[in-house]
Amino acid sequence: MLKETLAEGQKLTDAALERLLPPALAYPTSIHQAMRHSVFAGGKRLRPVLCMEAARMVSGRLPWGVEEVGAALEMLHTYSLIHDDLPALDNDDLRRGRPTCHKAFGEATAILAGDALQTRAYEVLAQVRCPAEARIQIIEEIAHGTGTIGGMIGGQVVDLEAERSRPDLETVEYIHRAKTAALITATVVSGAIYAAADQQALGSIRSFGQKVGLAFQIVDDVLDVTATSEQLGKTAGKDRAAEKATYPALFGIEESLRRADQLVSNACALLDGFAERSRTLQCLAHFLVERKK
Repeated sequence: MLKETLAEGQKLTDAALERLLPPALAYPTSIHQAMRHSVFAGGKRLRPVLCMEAARMVSGRLPWGVEEVGAALEMLHTYSLIHDDLPALDNDDLRRGRPTCHKAFGEATAILAGDALQTRAYEVLAQVRCPAEARIQIIEEIAHGTGTIGGMIGGQVVDLEAERSRPDLETVEYIHRAKTAALITATVVSGAIYAAADQQALGSIRSFGQKVGLAFQIVDDVLDVTATSEQLGKTAGKDRAAEKATYPALFGIEESLRRADQLVSNACALLDGFAERSRTLQCLAHFLVERKK
């Protein structure tokens, strides 16, 4: 069932991205080709799938048009990857098994491709097919999740500043919660808002996203140590080489995985009020910590 859910979500997201992104041959072609190079590099579309399944859980069916919210989230995620791979940040040559955007198109175009994806994402979000109040809430939620106060950019900054230091657990948790968990939280909350969830449901789904997002980053850090570049589709061992602040650096691999498993168990318990309708989202949460790449 989970395999089918992932395949369906990927298909819906890719179709929406194909429709919503400028064509590769639209002038100026170089920027549109660079955007598409990174967006269609074979990602699993986990964030759009989480968004759609949160919406399905709340409403009991997949709301019409929610895949466009998922597509915008994927644009934002891809923009962050393009910039993260740049020489000034992680300086990586490989992403999803292909040359990173700056290796294929040059640094200047890669920077602008990331900027363009972020801009287009908010243009799409401003037009999604839900009530205006919900649309504003979704935009605010996602903007906060990608911003500097407890969001993705803030997490990236602290991640860079903590390199080659001896960070404590508080710093590592801030990095993980901001750099990764904040956008994953915004993903599920946005899907729930689109489906008209009430405040109580939103509170449970927000807590679910925070725990699952933290678990996801812990496992990502473990895989950087245990998997190969071929398995990951990106350069393995980068965290250790840069002496980054990670859970495995603090606790080792076994304890890190134990904590990730516990976070997911606690997260899934928060969805008990949705009964059988939460089954797919719970399966997705477990998949995020059991994945091998």
